[in-house]
Amino acid sequence: MAFQFTKVAIKVGSNVLTRKDGTLDITRMSALVDQIAELYKNGVEVVLISSGAVASGRSEIKVSRKLDRVEQRQLFSAVGQAKLINRYYELFREHGIAVGQVLTTKESFGTRRHYLNQRNCMRVMLENGVIPIVNENDTISVTELMFTDNDELSGMIASMMDMQALIILSNVDGIYNGNPSSAGVSVIREVEQGKDLSDYIQIEKSGFGRGGMLTKTTIARKVADEGITVIIANGKRSNILLDILKNPEATICTRFRPSSEAVSSVKKWIAHSEGFAKGELHLNEEAVKAVKGKQAVSILSVGVTHIEGDFEKDDIVKIVDVHGKQIGVGRVSVDSSEARLMIGVHGQKPLVHYDYLYLD
Repeated sequence: MAFQFTKVAIKVGSNVLTRKDGTLDITRMSALVDQIAELYKNGVEVVLISSGAVASGRSEIKVSRKLDRVEQRQLFSAVGQAKLINRYYELFREHGIAVGQVLTTKESFGTRRHYLNQRNCMRVMLENGVIPIVNENDTISVTELMFTDNDELSGMIASMMDMQALIILSNVDGIYNGNPSSAGVSVIREVEQGKDLSDYIQIEKSGFGRGGMLTKTTIARKVADEGITVIIANGKRSNILLDILKNPEATICTRFRPSSEAVSSVKKWIAHSEGFAKGELHLNEEAVKAVKGKQAVSILSVGVTHIEGDFEKDDIVKIVDVHGKQIGVGRVSVDSSEARLMIGVHGQKPLVHYDYLYLD
């Protein structure tokens, strides 16, 4: 059986996996596992990013006292994650497929070393026929450093693992060109690069999840810019995964068209590292024009007007224009003390080499 892609990251949202009362929808989980098993047996490499731990844990426990939001998330996810992975283990075992749990935090993507360590772990799993099931480790995640939601995590995983496609399964068919409940409104089937969707995005968040369609589109754009096809579809539709990969033209979903330009592994990491920036390099107008031009250029100290923050060599920094607007992120080649001595000086090595620069 021929499928459109052979390397796919699949993100399943809380609202797909849970019923209205917060309990796990085992029938839905089983149907999704059956589809993933068919992909697997036909040679498709799959990484599964699954929400549902907090929602499933919530239905298991009667709390003894009033808990704050962080305590609730930690308690429910600790219990719910065990329940969730156990259910996946049993369902995949019926197909003779091994799965492995990967719990991660945003900080695990913060340094190149941790990033590569995670990637190597998951590559070893895939090489040995094990499907990685990834979720954020809510029990130890610090609130300020949490992923926006698992949409953001799935984008980072798809990028890190060089997937051909990221499929985000939600409880809607995709992005609509208006209010879904209004007459005559339909799903936007394809989103070209640069297309403005701001008029169509609903701001409200999903019931059990932390994110909404705004997060999904932001992540989808970034991942598509890295050459990965992104598809937003309804995880409650029968055989949705098989339909997307076998008969994409006939399947209702929103597809973000990928960039044709190749993006290096390092640049993919840097593209998702804005949250770890330790400082800012502010550029003058000439430097901004050069960086934004068609030719690949590095950021030189002669074009820097001032520097904010304290950082070490190889830390991530934000690149900022004369109006204070961020135009990119990059890995800096010196620490902040040395960088300040280099401001405005000709003939210095690049502060951020083009190979380690990602422009928004």
